[in-house]
Amino acid sequence: MAKREISLTPEAQEAILILGQQIRRGRHRKGWSAASLASRVGVSPRTITSIEAGSAGTSIGTVLNAAVVVGFPLFGADRYELIALRRRGEEVLALLPGRVFENDEDDDDVVPDF
Repeated sequence: MAKREISLTPEAQEAILILGQQIRRGRHRKGWSAASLASRVGVSPRTITSIEAGSAGTSIGTVLNAAVVVGFPLFGADRYELIALRRRGEEVLALLPGRVFENDEDDDDVVPDF
């Protein structure tokens, strides 16, 4: 079964392209070929090429693994800062109600508070 084409917002497409560029820059900075990075991440060289080109078809876990392996700090944080961010998120989520009731208003312009 073929993968379904994903329709992205312009912002999401830009973010994927930027992350791919950062991964490629990190790979070059380390002096690695695409095949070398691929073996470190556990994927094919073609997958690395797709990530670096900004393809939306690669799983987010694979993309994030590639970013970490080349030394790109996820969310601008080191491992310990990520743990603190995750815990903060868990605390905030614990305060939210268990159910969400749909709002009649369309509120697409709200910026999420992470």
